[in-house]
Amino acid sequence: MTRVPVLTLLTVLLSGVMGSAQAPAGTPAQAAAPTTAPATALTGQSAAAEKKSDALEPQGFTYNPDGRRDPFVSLLRRGATSPETGKRVAGLTGLGTAEVSLRGVIKSNGAFVGILQGIDNKTYIVRAGDKLSDGSIRAITADAMVILQQGNDPLSLEKEHEVRKLLRQTQEGK
Repeated sequence: MTRVPVLTLLTVLLSGVMGSAQAPAGTPAQAAAPTTAPATALTGQSAAAEKKSDALEPQGFTYNPDGRRDPFVSLLRRGATSPETGKRVAGLTGLGTAEVSLRGVIKSNGAFVGILQGIDNKTYIVRAGDKLSDGSIRAITADAMVILQQGNDPLSLEKEHEVRKLLRQTQEGK
């Protein structure tokens, strides 16, 4: 029985499958370049569709949220945008409790009126009952304002709590 190198056997078998001429059994086979059928020409539309599908195909890692929050959305600004458009509501109703400060109090017709300054550096005149994005103004006194803030923490037993904004903050309050 003659010993034939394994590489020669594989080359002979593969060349028979690919339709190439067989190499002689006694000589070592050389790696033949694989022959392929010429690629069919794509029409202009199918080539464009293939390029478009390649562009839409994400390269590398894709994120599947499965009901989890987006890790790139800031937790500090949650609730400051309207849910329909994703943009901040203009005016006082777009500002949260933490984004306003009490700058002055005026007595008008027997009731106190507050002067607020928002983070947008605009001044707002408010009365008891006016709405903010996360609560409403409950009362205004000569030196403070009380805001009833709605809590959005699902684990908290309290759904709302009072926040006091003082007119003149002392060193202890800072």
